[in-house]
Amino acid sequence: MKNKTLTRNGLLLASSALVAAFGAPSLALAQASAPVAAVALSNELPADPESPDQVSQTPATQLGDIVVLGRNIPQPNRQSAEVAAFLTSEDLQRTGDSTAAAALTRVTGLSIVEGRFVYVRGLGERYSSALLNGSPLPSPEPLQRVVPLDLFPSSILAGVTVQKSYSPNYPGEFGGGVIDLRTVDAPAEPFLTFKAGVGGNTETTGRDNLVYYGSDTDWTGFDDETRKIPGPIDLAFRTGKQINMANFSAAELQRMGRSMVNAPLRLMQRQQTPVDGSLELAGGFRTPTEVGDLGVIAVAGYDNAWRTRQAIQEEGQFQGDDLVPVSTFDVESNQNDVRLNFLGGLSLTTDDHEVKWTNLYVRTTTKRARTSAGPDFDAGGSVIRNDYTEWFVRQLFTSQLAGEHYFGADGEWKLDWRAAYAKTSRDAPYESRFQYGVDAQDRLIHNVQGNQISFSELDDEIWSGGVDLAYKLPMAAGREATISVGASTLDNTRSAERHDLQFEAVNGLTDSQRRARIDYLFSDYNINPWTLQLREIAGSNGANAYDAEMKVNAVYAMVDAEFVPTVRTTFGVRFEDGQQSVTPRDLFGGTPAYEATEIEEQYWLPSFTATWNFTEDQQLRFGASKTIGRPQFRELAPQAYTDPESDRVFIGNPYLTDTEILNLDARWEWYFGRQQFVTAGVFYKKLDKPVEAVIVDVGNQRQQTFLNAPEATVMGVEAEVKKYFEFADQAAFISNKRWLVQANYTWSDSEVSVGEGDTVITLGGGGRPEQASFFIQDGSRLQGQSEHVANLQLGWEDDTARSQATFILNYVSERITARGAGVGTAREPDYVQEPGAFLDFVYRKDFTVKGRDLGFALELRNLLGTDFEEYQEKGNKIRINQYDLGQSASVSLTARF
Repeated sequence: MKNKTLTRNGLLLASSALVAAFGAPSLALAQASAPVAAVALSNELPADPESPDQVSQTPATQLGDIVVLGRNIPQPNRQSAEVAAFLTSEDLQRTGDSTAAAALTRVTGLSIVEGRFVYVRGLGERYSSALLNGSPLPSPEPLQRVVPLDLFPSSILAGVTVQKSYSPNYPGEFGGGVIDLRTVDAPAEPFLTFKAGVGGNTETTGRDNLVYYGSDTDWTGFDDETRKIPGPIDLAFRTGKQINMANFSAAELQRMGRSMVNAPLRLMQRQQTPVDGSLELAGGFRTPTEVGDLGVIAVAGYDNAWRTRQAIQEEGQFQGDDLVPVSTFDVESNQNDVRLNFLGGLSLTTDDHEVKWTNLYVRTTTKRARTSAGPDFDAGGSVIRNDYTEWFVRQLFTSQLAGEHYFGADGEWKLDWRAAYAKTSRDAPYESRFQYGVDAQDRLIHNVQGNQISFSELDDEIWSGGVDLAYKLPMAAGREATISVGASTLDNTRSAERHDLQFEAVNGLTDSQRRARIDYLFSDYNINPWTLQLREIAGSNGANAYDAEMKVNAVYAMVDAEFVPTVRTTFGVRFEDGQQSVTPRDLFGGTPAYEATEIEEQYWLPSFTATWNFTEDQQLRFGASKTIGRPQFRELAPQAYTDPESDRVFIGNPYLTDTEILNLDARWEWYFGRQQFVTAGVFYKKLDKPVEAVIVDVGNQRQQTFLNAPEATVMGVEAEVKKYFEFADQAAFISNKRWLVQANYTWSDSEVSVGEGDTVITLGGGGRPEQASFFIQDGSRLQGQSEHVANLQLGWEDDTARSQATFILNYVSERITARGAGVGTAREPDYVQEPGAFLDFVYRKDFTVKGRDLGFALELRNLLGTDFEEYQEKGNKIRINQYDLGQSASVSLTARF
């Protein structure tokens, strides 16, 4: 990292900081010049840990007249040229959030969906991009191209930047903002820590819940190959022939059926759920060598958690003008989530150069047993029960090599470069469903036609690189202009494939077989040419496989300068050449029903931001930019996919197009002390052809698909305050502490505009324009947008007692999750989720035992007992999905060596 020699501008800022530090009267916006004989700077002065540049010892320097235009308050959100929010390592420690996704809910205007995806300013995850140390990441999720942020444990993060106004050095896919995760770096002092924790949930821990055995090693997050695709079936998949009697003999089908694992993956039982547990080991050091300082950092973690849901899922239909529930299902699920993570980094640093190599591996495994029972109106109202056993493995590996170099006598040239490879995968073997009916004596009997066993795989890969070159140009009165140019490239490929199998009852089942235990029915004895025979039930017409690719090449130029005293302007333009394709693939070599989707677009994306430092500690920002949003791979792929979180079937629309976005921002900021500030701002966005999710009826099944709405606008107000209080003349409990009040609030409003002549193109319409008002109501809110998002933190820090405590309140108002289905000439109301308010408490205390530093932490989550609720409402309230989240508690102990 560069230790810069002081330029005249550097001395100007340093002198103003020294004047402020020693309590001298404000000199901001001084109109008269004052002669200064000399300014002496010394390393003996306390360095600010948040300052981006450390001031080195410099001989006394004789200068001419100096005009002090503003006080240097080292706040990262003030130093940023754009509207941005920052999560520091201190913030991450205070809130105790275990993942990046949870931590980001504390940022102004951000909310979390499904515990994984972050919405910025009410815009869905498709309108934001996530970067790791500046490099893009692929996603292991079938429905999203954006990587889920629950993959990243907070222990590997040094901080997070959320930039809400656009600058050309970032990718053009920018609607709500860009989230740049910064991993921990090698420390200045060597350290080694070990952390262990336990926890539980009131709805889960210690209760008898559904489980299935699986394999002996499931607790590690790795399968012992119990779920490996059986050899005969894998061979059949590779032939490209559909598994049925037309392509394989009865003996071959029997061998395939008997090769599948039976009882361990099909038989559900009840077992008392254990406590959650976690382990973490971290260490690092920095040592001098002949070529520079060598830094090493390593973080490894293991987390094992359980969660149970007792849910109600209803489906409604119109009776007259009102919706009434026609089916009500009681759903019970129990899932075991195991996360393994490892971060390893090497760095080599000199005064002018730094090279880093960062590697991250994250593996999350979800093992779920669930059951759903209730009357099926498609089957005449008779009761059915579906049992599911599932195993989902998500993996992310990324390796990045990056460098930072300063050149020139005063370090006026700066070169940044990065090259990265990242791969994610999602593997779901033996995703099983078994269906039951009820006989005249209310006993469960097998509905064999409802059984299904699926094997699906998704691989997503990104090669990316970028280079940025900046030059600091001296200007009059000690000011500077930074001129930056850069280029980047991205090549993202995805392959997804799914095979659905079913056991067919050849000659029907006997009464004893229909009432048999699940593993008895599907035993080898019953798998033969005259009882149960395996067949493949889907995969033709390109519905179960697709290949996708996106290539983006970009260049940009940007200027950051103070052309007018106290007014900092940043402007530039980015050119992006993007090519995106999704190609459906028939598993059996036939011709897909849908042709490949090809989107080739070039964009000029300008941006402008002006920051007026009108007093010593206050400033105004104004920004305008144009950005885009691209449809995600899954949204373009006409492949049916059942989301286990919502039990809804999703299918893509190959006729989607890009979204173009106009962004306007204005914000007032007052930095009245170190780490203390008040900000307030407004924003406006206009979206041309935003992507919206809608519910459609396909036969007797409801599916969620996507379309381009004609136009939408989002506008809002954001406010944030952070203030510390100290009370010297009070009791010791109060006077020993520094008290924190931090709050933020976002009000936003959105509107989707649908005119009489507006049309949309849907999958069901086969590419023909259809009336937009049939799918979307004019004036309705944009999907995913909440009117109110608020956060409040109240806490204290006690250096004497080495303790810290914080109450954390988060509130998000209702938002639309999907557009209601069109029925005849009417349209059902939208699906709405009400996240509600969550209250958490985090307490931390350090202490020493026999010379060893230890840390204790207590975390209490959802103290208000807020539930999950998604519903439709018209005359009656239809509970689409409703369940108790319960309250959670965890304790941990950290040893520092």
